[in-house]
Amino acid sequence: MANPPSSLPRRRPTESSRPRRGPVRPSDDASSGLGSSKRTAGAVVRVKKLFAAETGSYFVILGTTLFMVVLGLVMVLSSSSVEQYISSRHTSFFGAFIRQGTYAAVGIPLMLIVSRLPVSFLKRWAWHVLGATIVLQLLVFSPLGYEIGGNRNWIDLGSFTAQPSEAVKLALAIWLGMILSVKRDLLDDWKHLAIPLVPVAGVAIGLVVLGGDLGTTMIMLLLVFAAVWFAGVRLRYLLAPLAFLAVVVPLIAQGSSSRNSRIAAWLSGCSDSSQYQAECWQTLHGTWALASGGLFGVGLGNSKSKWSWLPEADNDFIFAIIGEELGLIGAMVVLALFIVLAVGFVKIIRRTNDPFVRVTTGAITAWIIGQALVNIAVVLGLLPVLGVPLPLISAGGSALIVTLVAIGVVLSFARVPEESATPQGLPRQRVGSLR
Repeated sequence: MANPPSSLPRRRPTESSRPRRGPVRPSDDASSGLGSSKRTAGAVVRVKKLFAAETGSYFVILGTTLFMVVLGLVMVLSSSSVEQYISSRHTSFFGAFIRQGTYAAVGIPLMLIVSRLPVSFLKRWAWHVLGATIVLQLLVFSPLGYEIGGNRNWIDLGSFTAQPSEAVKLALAIWLGMILSVKRDLLDDWKHLAIPLVPVAGVAIGLVVLGGDLGTTMIMLLLVFAAVWFAGVRLRYLLAPLAFLAVVVPLIAQGSSSRNSRIAAWLSGCSDSSQYQAECWQTLHGTWALASGGLFGVGLGNSKSKWSWLPEADNDFIFAIIGEELGLIGAMVVLALFIVLAVGFVKIIRRTNDPFVRVTTGAITAWIIGQALVNIAVVLGLLPVLGVPLPLISAGGSALIVTLVAIGVVLSFARVPEESATPQGLPRQRVGSLR
């Protein structure tokens, strides 16, 4: 055999090229570092999956909601600072702002957690959640309940207070979506529509009526009718309930002397000077606050109405402070935000064939957007004072947390791609049939 050419030197085998005997075992440091990096990468992937979204509507609704919460915190701080300084005996301006920030810090994570829940989970727990919220609503008639402005709709739990009717709204929306989707093939028979919808919804709303909260009652009725509409129930089945409500609601409104006087003052246009110091005080000062804002407003924090002139400036009449400090432009921005939110909800309703998703989203849309329109109409003087807060912006823990959780439910629907949101073999149902 010929020897290799002298011009090519023989290569000495290196440590890596030498054959090893036995299995290769990495060192402890290397194995621990590799395992740690794998665990870190796995955690990152799980977090990314947790907040991943498959549709653009998810980001539209989430972004709009977060922006409105931040705007609400700013306006709560501005509108409540003077009253907080007085009530705290000149020690702090930030009491209401800190409470509202705490509620937001609780509500936003809950919204993100709920947005990960599957539709099957919501359907399975609909009855349980509704039953639990009705039990909470019953507590307002116990020693834990207390009355504000003629409405017995709150419970005092020591360190904090709560309004159970806000949770009833959300539970009722989910339950209506579940029951109407189960009965989707039987809705042409009014008996199947009435049972169990009428007794269950009647108990939930009736407990709020007994507490004397007319504003919340109207929002809940709007929620129920929206759910029935999006379920595709024939309009002729709704004529009898509408006629019944046309008779009953005025009777409920007259059940409270303070509410009756507010409605009478609103009907008279607050033209009687004797009503200025009583029923018309809040309405007139809300109107003056809006009028003084002009086009660009007097500037953030420069409101004069919040200096003990406008009652509930950080709650029911916060829209008046927005109009005063941020002007017509700021008020229009708030309206535009609710329009964007409504468009995001409607897109989810239009793209799905799942009756549960459609009915639940429609009910939540009617609740949040309808309540916003009612609040703004009250501030503008188009409706009597009803005590309905502006969603996501007004001060109030129960309203903010439950509204965020409700939006989380809609976000869970927005995450589902269109093809997977459509149950196999189910045709697109009609909405609001005229037959």
